[in-house]
Amino acid sequence: MIPALFWTNTAMKLFSYFRSSAAYRVRIALNLKGLQYDTEAVHLLKDGGQQHSASYREYSPLGTVPCLEIDEGGYLTQSLAIIEYLEEISPETPLLPVGPQDRARVRSIAQTISCDIHPINNLRVLNFLTTQFEISADDKARWYRHWVNEGLLAVEKMLADDDRTGRFCHGDLPGLADCCLVPQVFNALRFDCPLEEMPTIRRIYKACEELAPFQAASPLNQPDAE
Repeated sequence: MIPALFWTNTAMKLFSYFRSSAAYRVRIALNLKGLQYDTEAVHLLKDGGQQHSASYREYSPLGTVPCLEIDEGGYLTQSLAIIEYLEEISPETPLLPVGPQDRARVRSIAQTISCDIHPINNLRVLNFLTTQFEISADDKARWYRHWVNEGLLAVEKMLADDDRTGRFCHGDLPGLADCCLVPQVFNALRFDCPLEEMPTIRRIYKACEELAPFQAASPLNQPDAE
């Protein structure tokens, strides 16, 4: 059962796929801020990939999710840009700390995940490896686990070596970095990536999973979940 959340009156539509970690990030951010949104599923596998349709590319030219239709009109793409937009229109529940150095730290953690780990392991890259280079399923899994391990070990060091890490990635309230960390760990667990060397990450992931906004954003609780 999806946990009940307290919504504001702001209405938006999120084009999403339940397993997309980028869309997962935005769902967490929307939930943490208590912003109301509708979900429209874009299945990345059915019909050759619904994200490739001409109608969807009118909203998202690269054919990726998430895409956020905002109530002022228009469409926003790229998960971190969308979350920064939410931060600006709804600052009452901040996802970034106050000081410039702390904000840079949080963005650095978030971008290590979203810019260094995720892009080389997303669906279109994995599909290209298998269709154009004909790598085996085992080799594809090795590719995935290698880059996830490399990236998360770096994130573990960033978290474990800094006394600004608290219950969550930065202090004792969840924020932007946690929005990015949780989907990446969820996928790492799904693909049996080893996390034994990452106790700080595992502890933060567990703390996040105890909160209703993260539970409601989980791929398991999405209307298009399979």
